[in-house]
Amino acid sequence: MRSLGLGLVCFLALLLSSPLAGAQNLTDGQIDVVSARLAEAALESWELGTRAQTILELNATTYSVFSSTSLPPPTTIPPSLASSGALDPFFAIAHQIVTNRTLANKNATGPQPLVQADGSAADPASIGVCVLLANWTGLDGGALDYAGAATDQLAYLLEDVPRTADGAISHRVEQVQLWSDFVYMVPPFLAYYGVVTRNRTLLEESYTQIKLYRSYLRDPQIGMWKHVLLGSSGNDPGFWSTGNGWAAAGMLRVLATMRQSEYANTFKSEQSDLASWVAEIHAGVYPHLDNTNLFTNYADQPASATGNFYDASSTALLASTVYRASLLLKQHTYLPFAERSRKTLFSFSSTNNSSSSNNSSSSPPPPIPTSNSSSTLTGYAHLTPAGWLTPVVNPHSYGVQGNVSAEGEAFVVQLHAVYREWVVAGSRRTVLAWHGFG
Repeated sequence: MRSLGLGLVCFLALLLSSPLAGAQNLTDGQIDVVSARLAEAALESWELGTRAQTILELNATTYSVFSSTSLPPPTTIPPSLASSGALDPFFAIAHQIVTNRTLANKNATGPQPLVQADGSAADPASIGVCVLLANWTGLDGGALDYAGAATDQLAYLLEDVPRTADGAISHRVEQVQLWSDFVYMVPPFLAYYGVVTRNRTLLEESYTQIKLYRSYLRDPQIGMWKHVLLGSSGNDPGFWSTGNGWAAAGMLRVLATMRQSEYANTFKSEQSDLASWVAEIHAGVYPHLDNTNLFTNYADQPASATGNFYDASSTALLASTVYRASLLLKQHTYLPFAERSRKTLFSFSSTNNSSSSNNSSSSPPPPIPTSNSSSTLTGYAHLTPAGWLTPVVNPHSYGVQGNVSAEGEAFVVQLHAVYREWVVAGSRRTVLAWHGFG
């Protein structure tokens, strides 16, 4: 039998430790604080869509595509879930969006986005799964036309939004322009719409759109995706870290939707492609993770480069996709990298080895939470006492460092949620099997 390497021994020691040891796992109470900041900050369409997905991954996994149950999900919400209220904020998003849409368009029907005058053709579709589930579970007893709103959003994407010559749907309304962000916003909606309406063609279209976007945005030498291309203005050919995370996370959602659907056996090659394309992104981006354990805003550029800085937001998102790929695809290569990042993001400032300006090795660390209900976040390296992730890119101006970020809060919660799933699913066995001891 082979001996365990030092790195694996350290990794297993971490996994065998107390859930609250070293404050490198957040408590439910602390996650509640972060979730509250997310609710406050999520105002734009893609922020609301990302928040909706985050709620499912954290508190309503029965309705997440990452559940082990088949799709579509139950039309009747299980009593335990209904009584918990976990889905209330999720459905509140759908209610708000469809109510506002009806007021704005004066009950007009036909192709139109869920959010009017957004500027992005893609971002409103990120709320589509939320609206579909509101209809699927009979929210409001038919008082609001959730089905019509989702149908109009679909028609808008397929009929009105401009495309490239080979069929890639534009991320923008005013010009044909492709953004890596699109992969999280549109294909998961197309795939889920296909599942709940038993329309295999829409599932296939979700894959086709990802394939087309990859053909334009992926750099085969670097292995990462460029951020924005093809527009007459406003292009960004850099390897934006968050954009690579958006792409990987979106592909994982589509793959999971396919896998849990009745059409799973007819999409085996597509699922294989998606798995490979997620692995490509991880292989391209993780060699750029330095000893701070944080990615820079543009992964291949130093923090000192113009428009660059350390970014905890993309770091959390990318780490969450590594744990998700481990669970879903048995891809384990970058788990040690993701774990380094997770530990750093959730560590006390005095024990953190990153470049955070909050780091102060001369101060004693605050007490480690001893209760899962503890909500105190004082003394953390990358979370403020109020629960804001730091440092973060400005979510409304991707080349500028920001102060607060709704999507950054969502990525913290998603990382916490998938890590929790990963541990429950048998992470120790995963790592041992990965090294030939399973």
